[in-house]
Amino acid sequence: MINPFKIATGKKPTSENARHARRANVRRKKSVSFVILVATLLFLFLPLVVVIVDSFNEAKSGAFTRFSLDWYRKLFFESDDLWHALLNSLLVAITSAAVSTILGTLAAIGTAWHKFRGRGYINVVSFLPMVLPEVILGISMLIFFSSLKIQLGLFTIFVAHTTFCLPFVYLMVLARLDEFDFSTMEAAYDLGATEAQTITKVVIPTLMPGIAAGFLMSVTLSLEDFVITFFVSGPGSTTLPLYVYSMIRFGVSPVINALSFIMILVTMFLAFLGKNFLKTFAAAK
Repeated sequence: MINPFKIATGKKPTSENARHARRANVRRKKSVSFVILVATLLFLFLPLVVVIVDSFNEAKSGAFTRFSLDWYRKLFFESDDLWHALLNSLLVAITSAAVSTILGTLAAIGTAWHKFRGRGYINVVSFLPMVLPEVILGISMLIFFSSLKIQLGLFTIFVAHTTFCLPFVYLMVLARLDEFDFSTMEAAYDLGATEAQTITKVVIPTLMPGIAAGFLMSVTLSLEDFVITFFVSGPGSTTLPLYVYSMIRFGVSPVINALSFIMILVTMFLAFLGKNFLKTFAAAK
């Protein structure tokens, strides 16, 4: 008997057993992928869960004994040094991120749209802070400041953080420039826009996702940096990572857990606002 499926496709019809075997293989792959996904999520978020639970634990360490808000009371009313360190971290993070974002954006536009001698050298040198170990960067910055007799403090931390955050902004804006549509600039010029108006009303809004991502990454890198900050910090310039490190010799207080939970909530809130802002910004365009 002639099989019409074989005549139409030139292939032998797939047997019922083969189809069942293929479905079973797909289900098995999905189950393995699901297990890997769950294991990865646990690896990433289980430490955060432990920190949050310990912040409400009455005991200083060990097993959970009783729910308590005592560590939050100590955080808000008995931790002036901790808040001072957090304020230093936020001050350095925001200022260094802002400066590195401005410089990185201008550098990306200049190297992407203009040809000049030394352009390739700048591209190579700009990535060095990303690939060099932080110990080398910290030691080199310390030697640099010492040779210029600059007193170590918040200013030296600001300069160091701006230096190693700059390449990240440069890279993100440069990636955004690779997808830039030059016809929008030509249309702006045809409509009578000046160069300044074109940059502020066409170029910057188009690059805004990359600029915002670079700024947020710079803030994150600055807040969590310890190695470089350790080398270039001075008296009265203790940041939050340095403060936590100094507490290790006496035992880390669960007050840090309480502060960590608050920072997690603030980060989630800012991420939510940023997501909605980008959606609104994209819709407006």
